[in-house]
Amino acid sequence: MPHYLKVEVLRMLRNKRYVIFVVAFPLGFYLLYSNLWGAQTDEATGIKGSVLLMVNMAAYGALASSVMSTAVPWAQERHSGWLRQLQITPLPAWAILATKLVASLLLVLPALLLVGLAAVFTQHVSLPVGQWIGLIAFMWIGTIPFVALGLAIGSALRPDTAQPVAMISMFGLALLGGLWIPTSLMPEAMRNVAEVLPSYDYAGIGWRIVAGQAPYGSDVAGIVAWAVALGAVAVLAYRRAVVRA
Repeated sequence: MPHYLKVEVLRMLRNKRYVIFVVAFPLGFYLLYSNLWGAQTDEATGIKGSVLLMVNMAAYGALASSVMSTAVPWAQERHSGWLRQLQITPLPAWAILATKLVASLLLVLPALLLVGLAAVFTQHVSLPVGQWIGLIAFMWIGTIPFVALGLAIGSALRPDTAQPVAMISMFGLALLGGLWIPTSLMPEAMRNVAEVLPSYDYAGIGWRIVAGQAPYGSDVAGIVAWAVALGAVAVLAYRRAVVRA
């Protein structure tokens, strides 16, 4: 299992799409937008722009990493026959899925840490140690629903279909979750949709932590509920994929 985990992580680190969408995009957009609006204060949350942008871009990178490291690679493994090869190894089915989950969680860390470091060194963002620990921990573990979504997509769809579905899901969740534009600027219909999405709950946890407040119970419950629901879908889709294989 450790060797399989190492292969999974190294394979994604060599993936150009991962480097572009998970590392370059959030880091580049943070540097750009923080220089434009970093000194302003967000009226809806009362959080300084440079801090709010740090949370939003780190959240986008983590979300993108979770979906990209699972959806298309898993679909390609099924299509190429690699899943059948895994089935004849001593690894049980739960270990294969657990390895995918752990690998995806490890691959989330570069986006969280790099954007955080950029905020510290370029915008002089400073938070109490407890807030830093809470922010990174919540935003790391909080990506589990998005990992489950990626696994469900990869288990159910062919690679040529999984790619656009994963990209649409990734950007759609980021947009509606308030990571690119404040939800207060959205039409009412879009706000109603946003408030039930895991990306909105995920970002909301980060916003509350950097504001020095405890996360809303509804946000935490939303993340847990989405993790359970999407995790169940991912397991069912994986079982169907195993039967087809």
